[in-house]
Amino acid sequence: MTLELLTPAEMAEADCLAIAAGPFDGIGLMRNAGRAVAAVVLARFPGAAHVHVLVGPGNNGGDGYVVAKILHESGVAVSLWASGPPRAGSDAALATNECPVPVKPLTEFEAGLGDVVVDALYGAGLSKPLAGDAARAVALVVAKGLPVVAVDLPSGVSGDSGAVLGCAFTATLTITFARRKPGHLLLPGRDLCGELIVADIGIAPAVIEALVVKTFENRPALWRRSFPSPAVDTHKYRRGHVGVFSGGASSTGAARLSALAAARSGAGAATVLSPGGAMQANAAHLTAVMLRQVDELADLAAFLADRRPSAFVLGPAFGVGDKARAFTLAVLASGSGVGSGVEGLVLDADGITSFRDEPARLFEAATLPGAPALVLTPHEGEFARLFPAIAEDGSLSKLGKARAAAAAAHAVVIYKGADTVIASFDGRAAINANGAPWLATAGSGDVLAGIVAGLIAQGMPAFEAACAGVWLHAEAGSRFGPGLIAEDLPGALPPMLRDLFSLPPQSR
Repeated sequence: MTLELLTPAEMAEADCLAIAAGPFDGIGLMRNAGRAVAAVVLARFPGAAHVHVLVGPGNNGGDGYVVAKILHESGVAVSLWASGPPRAGSDAALATNECPVPVKPLTEFEAGLGDVVVDALYGAGLSKPLAGDAARAVALVVAKGLPVVAVDLPSGVSGDSGAVLGCAFTATLTITFARRKPGHLLLPGRDLCGELIVADIGIAPAVIEALVVKTFENRPALWRRSFPSPAVDTHKYRRGHVGVFSGGASSTGAARLSALAAARSGAGAATVLSPGGAMQANAAHLTAVMLRQVDELADLAAFLADRRPSAFVLGPAFGVGDKARAFTLAVLASGSGVGSGVEGLVLDADGITSFRDEPARLFEAATLPGAPALVLTPHEGEFARLFPAIAEDGSLSKLGKARAAAAAAHAVVIYKGADTVIASFDGRAAINANGAPWLATAGSGDVLAGIVAGLIAQGMPAFEAACAGVWLHAEAGSRFGPGLIAEDLPGALPPMLRDLFSLPPQSR
């Protein structure tokens, strides 16, 4: 499956470029789309008593007319229900003229048990809430529990955001064309699509390349080529050293989880940087992970000079306040760019919240010459604390908010959730789709921060490290399943890493 995700606007541009390049014109692409949908309906619902094709006035509806024609010619009992006529002279109008099935008004739509519904009303082209006859059709289909085959996207779901506009169909399966859209992966749209099929309708890969797409699904093919692999003659510090700041004596576990995760992700060394009062608590639990006392900025400076760490994690159970801000700014001032010095800081939890009253200080520090890459890992509440104006902007999707935050902070932002979005300040973004509910457990985010820092410490670029960390973290949770606690996650990483290193060359 391809990685690129196209917005509805980008998909419309792809259609235009494909038509200009040939060999298909607009009606040709529409016929190909209709054939793809009809083939799925015939294969998946061979015993359907009746198929109801609901069509709108646009190109999505045009696809529906082609579907109805092919099903009719295949001997299937078909009814065609239209919300309105297509625009005169459009490709949809041509498809209407080619379809022998009588058109009935959507206002009269009825269906019986055992019937199948093809939703070709609006797809991704809807920009306002689904209402009127379309909303009534959704309610009828839901009441009777009918299977729905959605063309492109269930009507009522935004192709840009995955949000439900008024109400929406819940599809049994969805057939989209050429590439998926953000709304196929962002919630709640992802849950409403059912099984998702991407059909080839003749849009060449060169057309997609011409769009310079910057939104992707987060899968190994996106970042595998930059995933760190140790050389034969390497040693522990050449594999990267991660420093993780610990909280006080009663709040040390989160830092140890992060440090262990950094080590499990391949970093050659990990050190818990502990206040003096927590040294005994940390020492009692650490074996492979090292321990160093860091109380003041002078202690941090000495650690930087002595051990030359490659990456840091600051925030897990650290405490909110001046100390977190001071250490964060000191780390961001310490780097000297990729290849030497500190290459990344993963700021999580309390580290993020510590800058809620003065985010500009953090954002300015991230733009200092030679500053380490900054990776922010907020859940929804932390996001709203650090980026209140962006969080309150109802015009932005989760994807849009993550992008805006990354640009504002000059950082990579991991906007966590069941549909985690990873965004870079350079405009690239990825949507994660392998998350699992088992990850909703205390300490899970601390492990994620450690994985990302461990990958950055090994030289992986920050955006790719963030994407890889999110995917590995989610995959570990999915494979472990029920009963998962955060302590299980670092130990669940090695099987995923073995699988990555055994991928075929084309996936690397």
